[in-house]
Amino acid sequence: MFKSTDIHTVTEFSRKPAEHIKRLAHSKRPEILTVNGKAAVVVQDAESYERMAKLAEYADSVLTIRKAMNEQSRPVSDFTAEFEAKHGINR
Repeated sequence: MFKSTDIHTVTEFSRKPAEHIKRLAHSKRPEILTVNGKAAVVVQDAESYERMAKLAEYADSVLTIRKAMNEQSRPVSDFTAEFEAKHGINR
């Protein structure tokens, strides 16, 4: 997912923020900023962040729907038997 060119130090970022912002806007790839050689933060352009946030919200809604369906659903055979009994359908 990340390339070595996506990793920069916080110091480097703070010295040339305009350069990084331009690169972020052009590449649409996030950058990892490091402190003492360890990943500290991820920076990305606003458009990419908004797209990622929308996808995360969509994924969360799918999980919520799946959970609700699992909790509230029942086998089709149970529904069919109940429906046939309720409406006097004999098979």
